[in-house]
Amino acid sequence: MEEIILDSQSFKKAIEKVSKEIFEKNKNLSGFAVVGIHNKGVYIAKRILSEIAALAKIQESQIPFGTLDITLYRDDLDEFGSDMPVIKDTVIPFDISQKNIILVDDVLYTGRTVRAALDVLMDFGRPKSIQLAVLVDRGYRELPIEADYVGIKHVTKGKVKVQCKETEGEDKVFIL
Repeated sequence: MEEIILDSQSFKKAIEKVSKEIFEKNKNLSGFAVVGIHNKGVYIAKRILSEIAALAKIQESQIPFGTLDITLYRDDLDEFGSDMPVIKDTVIPFDISQKNIILVDDVLYTGRTVRAALDVLMDFGRPKSIQLAVLVDRGYRELPIEADYVGIKHVTKGKVKVQCKETEGEDKVFIL
């Protein structure tokens, strides 16, 4: 049995909330970039970028955008054995040095994905700052990492599943 915590409409509102908070804190968009963590963080990041561009009344292409794959930086790779996860492209087509990076993921849980993403980013340079935006914060951190922007906080030990219209045909977040 699944418990829906965000339906399509509340999913959209959570994206809008996060986008507005990011825009309010970063009104000067020069030196600003958005980076999404594969998989679903990339789709969430693209939507946030679109919302921020609309709020700033600029073209989306004026905001640098990148994607991160953290697979090779995971601290649990030895647990996969022969079932290695699929490696995706990390695409950072801009110099991150002295940029304010908005790092986006779908769900924040232990903090280990974010830690790995920070390692990847640092391999590309030294940003001025890194701010974390997530759609869902499910609590139960294992590392001292907190999001700057949260669509919804829903503390649960249950597995949180995010569906995006880009991949599953509908926006929905539920607990398995």
